[in-house]
Amino acid sequence: MAHTRVPTPFSKTRSDHATETAEDYVEAISDLLAAQAQCRVKDLARVMGVSHVTVTRTLQRLQGEGLVNKEPYGPCQLTQRGRRLARHSRERHGIVLAFLRAIGVPEHNALEDAEGIEHHVGKATLHAMQHYLDS
Repeated sequence: MAHTRVPTPFSKTRSDHATETAEDYVEAISDLLAAQAQCRVKDLARVMGVSHVTVTRTLQRLQGEGLVNKEPYGPCQLTQRGRRLARHSRERHGIVLAFLRAIGVPEHNALEDAEGIEHHVGKATLHAMQHYLDS
């Protein structure tokens, strides 16, 4: 008899963790490209607070997932799919941050917490946050 995996309350969190790094990187690449002509490994290492090796490995994974294009020793670019993910992540982040500010969370805490919450907030919760902000 085959076992059917039943979703648990932790299933969504595990799934969210799997995409968290990709979302952070594509958003950082998008921000860097908006501010300067190119996005290089050293720029991402500085922004992400990690080593060049970590950035290189992550970019290889993201390239395999079709989110970035990067030639060896060259700058990286977002694919169309990567740009969509960056835009979606930035929108979620903006809603969560605005909501936390609106309910009185101190600015420093709102900035820190929004960075974590944005990756885990579900569509219904995000919609409710936006509804709260719009009313």
